[in-house]
Amino acid sequence: MNSIGIIPARYASTRFPAKPLADIKGKPMIQRVYEQAKKASALDHVVVATDDQRIFEAVLAFGGEVIMTSQEHQSGTDRCLEAAQKMEMDFDVVLNIQGDEPFISPDQIDLILSCFTQENTEIATLVKLIEDDKTLWDPNKPKVVMDDDDFAILFSRQCIPYLRGKEKDKWIETFNFYKHIGMYAYRFETLKELCSLKASRLEKAENLEQLRWIEGGYRIKTAITEDEAFSIDTPEDLQELLKLEFKT
Repeated sequence: MNSIGIIPARYASTRFPAKPLADIKGKPMIQRVYEQAKKASALDHVVVATDDQRIFEAVLAFGGEVIMTSQEHQSGTDRCLEAAQKMEMDFDVVLNIQGDEPFISPDQIDLILSCFTQENTEIATLVKLIEDDKTLWDPNKPKVVMDDDDFAILFSRQCIPYLRGKEKDKWIETFNFYKHIGMYAYRFETLKELCSLKASRLEKAENLEQLRWIEGGYRIKTAITEDEAFSIDTPEDLQELLKLEFKT
């Protein structure tokens, strides 16, 4: 199985302009993401997909591979497809790596790609057990419920499922709730099909792109990770991250 990891990186951002170039202990964020992705043993190739010349040049400066894509894309999924189609290589699986997770675990990348050893896996993503009430009730931390074969049934910003007859301060003690880790991998042919789907009702209601795929009849395989994901949406998030101790 040949795989490629694509890191979508836009310059424009409402909450954090120029985020991919933000300095993190002497390296731009995009370099941190790229170098972590390169450590994954199951990934054959890594490339940054950007729409901005400044990011393009920054990636070249640290020796990374980068490809220019359109500024018109509405999502990282669409940008991944354009980048994959422009590569002069054949890939079975395309991994969409979030460009705002500078300390992404290579083990998580290997884990999500392992889902494709099953022939019926079209799309894969990661989930993590919720261990605190703050995360359980945070609408910015999407939740997911899975079937017995670990395929996602539903994603929501609300806490799902609802535990009828249980006091809410006891929920986390009586049921295993899972939060979604926003990394996706797709079979290349499936990625092409997903990018042709129109926005769906559930997607618009929750502002979660993966609901479009479920409504479109696609199945999303999940794997449980024990590693945390540290995403950066605002300058304040970056300052909090810098307070933590990471190996440089």
